[in-house]
Amino acid sequence: MEFVHKSIMADDVIENLNIKPDGIYLDGTLGGGGHSSLILERLDNDGHLYGVDQDEDAINAASKRLERFENKTIIRSNYCNAVSELKLIGVTGVDGILLDLGVSSYQLDEPERGFTYNTDAALDMRMDRRKSLTAREIVNSYSESELKRILKEYGEEPFAAAIAKNIVAARSEKPVETTFELNEIIKKSIPAKMRAKGGHPSKRTYQAIRIECNGELDVLKESIDGMIDFLNPGGRFCIITFHSLEDRIVKNMFKKAEDPCECPKNLPCVCGKKSRGRVISRKPIVPSEAEMEENPRSKSSKLRVFEKV
Repeated sequence: MEFVHKSIMADDVIENLNIKPDGIYLDGTLGGGGHSSLILERLDNDGHLYGVDQDEDAINAASKRLERFENKTIIRSNYCNAVSELKLIGVTGVDGILLDLGVSSYQLDEPERGFTYNTDAALDMRMDRRKSLTAREIVNSYSESELKRILKEYGEEPFAAAIAKNIVAARSEKPVETTFELNEIIKKSIPAKMRAKGGHPSKRTYQAIRIECNGELDVLKESIDGMIDFLNPGGRFCIITFHSLEDRIVKNMFKKAEDPCECPKNLPCVCGKKSRGRVISRKPIVPSEAEMEENPRSKSSKLRVFEKV
């Protein structure tokens, strides 16, 4: 299956990266190379793009899509390692960074990846298939209290307790192996009148398990400050999020980078902490109505932008 991921808010991303033709840019979530191709089209021979992704299928697809460009370097790694990877090859700073945190259409639509509740497949959900932790292991080995915690914390699932209890009961008879087996457990855990509301009943549970499987929120928290430090003065940092948990982290960390002072606001600053830049997008940028109609998966996306001083 062809690796596909429609580039979300492509025009907004390019505008807000404020690309310099001779600039150095990092796409930390390369995917199929859609955003990267648009960046590369705006660079001259002195500019360079570094594309990073942990998914082997994405690396292969992007390498093919970007083969016409010479001024690029593609690295297979998690974006949390991107700064250290670039430093190892002598890069001292970049003029722009993009993180598109969405799951690709390919990952959702390829059954063997186990990301979607719409097709029956083995539970997997690993973005990097070199990793050992799978959705199957989470479902079959986490304690009931651990399952309840991740479903509440990462999925904001109101029926987390019932789902966790029923997962544990089901796996006591036989391991939960497939997406459809998990769907049935979730379905019987949610009252019928509630299942009729708010889309597929498995949506929140799958989000929670995927986040846990890939450590997504921890990776995001661990990456933002280091990436801001790696920006050259005037460099822009664009992050596209797809749910409130991600967006809250980005919003708060960008705000803290802009105003790190811990002193009471009615007193002079004595903590000595200086602003590292400014938040460009006070409110998140969202897709146009036309884009949401053309690409329904863009509906929950939000773009926030930070500029280094």
